[in-house]
Amino acid sequence: MTDPRTSRYVEIKDGDQTVAAAKVTTSPDSDGTAQASLHAAAGHIAPGSRAGLVDAVMDLPEVQASAHLQATVPLGDTESLERLRARTRDSTTRPAGATALVDAKIPAGGEPEPGREPGETPTA
Repeated sequence: MTDPRTSRYVEIKDGDQTVAAAKVTTSPDSDGTAQASLHAAAGHIAPGSRAGLVDAVMDLPEVQASAHLQATVPLGDTESLERLRARTRDSTTRPAGATALVDAKIPAGGEPEPGREPGETPTA
């Protein structure tokens, strides 16, 4: 039996060097769940690279066609977590070892929640 899921690999480069990457898997169901595993290179990388990776993932047509997102992000990667919160709704984040697990709803068209700008940190 074949696996009906589709996988994509997304990279953000600084010159010839990959500074951030993600593996994204989606199911063929239109209301399915997209899964993404985001990673950044060790050491200092240009500000905005991690947020750019989140935007590249969220802008994939198969992610926009999904209703939910499950993502793994390195624990402490606040730039990616903030961008994920800005681009999704009803997100929950919990630690799991050296990663943070994010479960969220994907708004229609992958746009930020009403009243929020991309990258804007939600206020409590």
